Amino acid sequence: MKSKPVPGSLFSLLVRNYLLFTLTLLVIAGGIFRLWDKQLERLYQPPDWAGLMTDGGLASGDYQRLARYTGDTGSSFAVYDGEGLLIYASGSGFDPVCTPDELSCVQPWDADTAVTTFTQSNGDKGSRYLVIRQSMADGSVDTMVLNSSYEVIFGGLEEGKTVYTPQEFLYLSGKRFPDAFLTRGSFVSREGDPMTVLLREAMISDADYMKRYQESWKVWLLFIPLFLLSAGLFIWWLSRRIGRPLRRLNDAVVSQSEGRMVRVGDCGGTREIRRIGESFDRFSDRLAESEAERQRLDQGRQKLIADISHDLKTPITVIAGYIDAICDGKVPPEEQERYLRAIQGKAAALTELVDAFHEYSKVEHPEFVLHTQPTDLCEFLRAYLADKYDEIDLAGFGLDINLPDRALRCQLDPLQFRRVLDNLLSNALRHNRLGTMLFFRLTETEGKALLTVADNGAGIPPQRMKSIFEPFVVGSDARSGQGSGLGLSITRRIMELHGGSIALSPRPAAGKGTEFLLTLPLWQPPSSLSF
Repeated sequence: MKSKPVPGSLFSLLVRNYLLFTLTLLVIAGGIFRLWDKQLERLYQPPDWAGLMTDGGLASGDYQRLARYTGDTGSSFAVYDGEGLLIYASGSGFDPVCTPDELSCVQPWDADTAVTTFTQSNGDKGSRYLVIRQSMADGSVDTMVLNSSYEVIFGGLEEGKTVYTPQEFLYLSGKRFPDAFLTRGSFVSREGDPMTVLLREAMISDADYMKRYQESWKVWLLFIPLFLLSAGLFIWWLSRRIGRPLRRLNDAVVSQSEGRMVRVGDCGGTREIRRIGESFDRFSDRLAESEAERQRLDQGRQKLIADISHDLKTPITVIAGYIDAICDGKVPPEEQERYLRAIQGKAAALTELVDAFHEYSKVEHPEFVLHTQPTDLCEFLRAYLADKYDEIDLAGFGLDINLPDRALRCQLDPLQFRRVLDNLLSNALRHNRLGTMLFFRLTETEGKALLTVADNGAGIPPQRMKSIFEPFVVGSDARSGQGSGLGLSITRRIMELHGGSIALSPRPAAGKGTEFLLTLPLWQPPSSLSF
């Protein structure tokens, strides 16, 4: 049985690129033909007098920007005021003064008439001029004959006009600019003055047209370098699509076999090669993540065992030493009570440490849930601080409370949130001197309640700030037995379960040593539906 061709195989890649190369050549040829056609159009592209006459630049006097309507054949225009003085000319050769009678001899640009002039010899009496004006709309013809002095001897084009000046005859016959076709238009300036614009359309001779036409064929010479460039680019591109990705995959496999974690990335090539590269990267990432996770767990496990061993060993060693001293009779009867009190204190510290371990393991358990209820956080804090006031006062600390008068309701588990406040308060009382002021401030910001718990004590060492919420992190490098280092870890976990957060401000406000920022989402009562 013959195997079906695999999509994206080398054969299909070559076929696609051959067709693409052929299409590219056709596009190049079409583009050159379009360029050649545009060049031919420029040989005789009539000016856009209609656009010029309707442009607001005429009335406003912005004549320079109207030059775009003249095209590329050398056409131009000139603007005269009501007295025939030249105001602006986009080309050379226009008369500086052109009387209204002279201007009236020029045909309007939008008129459907054509004026033709014939010269007839009249012997010794000079020449005579036959002027014929024919209407394209209705076919009517007006005839006029002028003598050598340009006097009307027969017919007429304008009623009451009996003689023309030589300049008027030049404008009338179109001989003022022999190589151009002249028309005129009228408009009113922004100031309300009547103005006249002469439109001079350049005429291209047949010889000039043929010369330009023959020169335009040179544009096809662009096909040779474009063909060579396209062929070179396709050859280079095929090499990258096939050879380069295979080399990258081979280098990655070799590096992986030598124990170096590498990534292939987007290796390119056919669809199969890209899929192999993506699969290799996923395998490499999973392997790197697995190795990093293993190392992290090993380090965490080693640190956890070391911290627990240290925290348990200290009170147990003291208790065992005191008991051995009492059992061996080394403690006088009058000193035994003091030893027993010390043993009792160490046992209480050991119990507190075990309770902290228990609470930490409980809040970190996936099945641990809160029992929340809508609670006015302001009233909760007032009741809590009133209950703790005596303890704070007896410890020699001051209290500064700033709570809003309005209610700020949050979904709270009262027992667990009280544990959060207990941990922060006990840390402040344990690690600060007498006379330290404690600050509790509650505000609302961006739909959340922001509780600031701060003191003006010595603060937390900078090297501890980034890891203060990690388990078993205490305020100094020496684990002196002041706390288990789990309180803030438990606090952070409880705040996260409430949908909030706790953070240590790296730059406490002026007059503050330590500043914790606790955020809780405000509770929104469900909207009641009426039927």
